Amino acid sequence: MHLIVWLIIGLIAGAVARTIVPSTVGGGWLTDIIIGMIGAVIGGWVVTLFGAAASGGFVWSIVVSIIGAVILLWIVRLIRRTA
Repeated sequence: MHLIVWLIIGLIAGAVARTIVPSTVGGGWLTDIIIGMIGAVIGGWVVTLFGAAASGGFVWSIVVSIIGAVILLWIVRLIRRTA
């Protein structure tokens, strides 16, 4: 059950992040899930740096994942511009 929740959060976070930072990474729903799940790790790390709890309810998990996914896509965009 937890895996399904992680996949749903990853899909939502990845899709929202790709809407906020468009045209950085191609792909479909599987790419959105991967971006969202990596973003969850990055977001959890960033949120704890600011002293907030990295874990919480479903909505908080999505918010943290979106923050991390947006950071990830910005980094990818910067790398692609310099390469």
